[in-house]
Amino acid sequence: MLPHPRGWGCGLLRSGFVAVAGRPNVGKSTLVNALAGGKVAIVSDKPQTTRRRVMGIANGPDHQLVLADLPGFQRPRDPLTARMQRTVDQSLEEIDAVLLVLSARERIGAGDRFIAERVFALGVPVVIALNKVDRLKPGHIAEQMQNGARLGEFHSLHPVSALTGDGVDELRDDLVALLPEGPAYYPVDQRTDVTPKLHVAELVREKALQLTREEVPHAISVEVEELGEKVVRATIFVETDSQKQIVVGKGGSVVKKIGTRARPEIEQLLGHPIFLELNVKARPHWRQDEAMLERLGL
Repeated sequence: MLPHPRGWGCGLLRSGFVAVAGRPNVGKSTLVNALAGGKVAIVSDKPQTTRRRVMGIANGPDHQLVLADLPGFQRPRDPLTARMQRTVDQSLEEIDAVLLVLSARERIGAGDRFIAERVFALGVPVVIALNKVDRLKPGHIAEQMQNGARLGEFHSLHPVSALTGDGVDELRDDLVALLPEGPAYYPVDQRTDVTPKLHVAELVREKALQLTREEVPHAISVEVEELGEKVVRATIFVETDSQKQIVVGKGGSVVKKIGTRARPEIEQLLGHPIFLELNVKARPHWRQDEAMLERLGL
């Protein structure tokens, strides 16, 4: 069930919740950031980057569109992915519409059809976004649109590029038009429901994902231990000593790069300069450890 915080302000506007669904790595988080007008969710080219539901809030003079950026649909393989799938299931219970995201660069296949069957059965309008259309030939885009149109009785279908912003305004307008009249569920200057501590942890994880490969990204998680006026301390968890060596790097080179890339975005988020201290620890099988998952807010 989606949390409905108390309404802010008196006037009615178009407001409501739209779940963003799709296979891993179709660009859901990048699209949510584009629709919300700023970074609310981390992005990477690694599948399963999104582990928790992140609310991206698009505020306008006459609307508040709350987008639930969900982990990609998947078959649970361990307690972590089981929790991620549970998040998806619960988030589909009280919504006004679904934004089904497809990739224009990949064949629309069984995974997309599996998710489409699920969301079309919810009984709410489904808007399809065919993402990543930038630098593709019109004929290819048209063919992918036809393939997407076969997935179910959709409300509308939009070719978009979350990266360049093409088609994003029209998509946002279409989603807003589907919302009922209601209050603002969040303060109008708020862009996400993620706490600063979690946001900082995710920014560090994003940079760690960019700088590692193969099995390492799936084993990475981050916990912020101190979020002070001058100092931010965080621990990057991995599962094995060999992964720890990769994340630390020769002479600490990789973890230093992670900090160098993360610090400017953290400072922008917090609004002041900070000293960022990062530690790397091996925590065997943390993805199977329910207490650890709870501690990490997953």
